Amino acid sequence: MTVTVERPQSAVDLELARAVAAGDSDAFEELYRKYYKRVFSLCLRMLGDPTLAEDLAQEVFLQVYRKIGSFRGDSAFTTWLHSLTVNQVLMHFRKRGVKLEQTVDDEELASVVDTPLGSTRRISIVDRLALDKAIAQLAPGYRAVFVLHDVEGYEHEEIAEMLRISVGTSKSQLHKARMRLREWLTGRSN
Repeated sequence: MTVTVERPQSAVDLELARAVAAGDSDAFEELYRKYYKRVFSLCLRMLGDPTLAEDLAQEVFLQVYRKIGSFRGDSAFTTWLHSLTVNQVLMHFRKRGVKLEQTVDDEELASVVDTPLGSTRRISIVDRLALDKAIAQLAPGYRAVFVLHDVEGYEHEEIAEMLRISVGTSKSQLHKARMRLREWLTGRSN
């Protein structure tokens, strides 16, 4: 009787990454097939434009190919890939000159409340599509902060460092994004 022992996903990914670093194109193709949808989905959530998201997802995998040797396996491959993807989207914003709004005053900052819009696990498909459409309509800075905080789970300090903005700006933009989304989703938009 043969017993098959499944290796942890992180060990499989590390092995694939090392093979890619050694020049194995089949291993790269396997990583691509395995993670393309995840990378594209993250790009789409941050950008709101499917064509641009596809272009950037391709660029992410070019970066994976170029930088795979820097992946040491200290964290999960998916963590490394996620970080690479977020950085690629943020570089796109910087290259295009997209400015993240720098409007924070003490009154606005005091009114910021860190409560999510609601559990996304319990919303219907129609509601999810409406939410995705509304997120795509947000200004780039608002969308980036909203996705990083409420979708990806980053803290304001991490977002501030990634986007090169202050923590207060991150909180303000998240608050404004949430307020705008609430207006759109409840039909109170002007």
